[in-house]
Amino acid sequence: MGVLSTLMRGLVRGADRMAEFTSKRGARTHNKGRGSRPTGLRLSSSKFITVRSMVPEFVVPDLNGFKLKPYVSYRCPRGTEPPVTAQSVFAEVVAPQITKDYEEGTFSKEQLEKYGFEPTQDGKLFKLYPKNYVR
Repeated sequence: MGVLSTLMRGLVRGADRMAEFTSKRGARTHNKGRGSRPTGLRLSSSKFITVRSMVPEFVVPDLNGFKLKPYVSYRCPRGTEPPVTAQSVFAEVVAPQITKDYEEGTFSKEQLEKYGFEPTQDGKLFKLYPKNYVR
């Protein structure tokens, strides 16, 4: 093969990689849809059985008489309140309780669970440390 034919083949293959990705080009398990998962199982006899618990169910509340609209315009003015941070929540919720107990003389470092401190994250849905801890 010559250099020119190799270059042409490379150009053609490169152009082919940029073609539209269809279900014909993916793996046999690839379903070009909206990224949803299958709602059932495929048996060895190539029969598809729908599993009811795998079908997504959307729970929509009744919004009759609801005054707010679902769209917020970009032209609306910015809010006047500062953004909520962990420090501001601590200062508003926990700090007054701690200062009150400290002034009364009932504050103890061993009883921090009274103020919402949790020494371990066992049994929590979202563990803060160490798996989801931002480094």
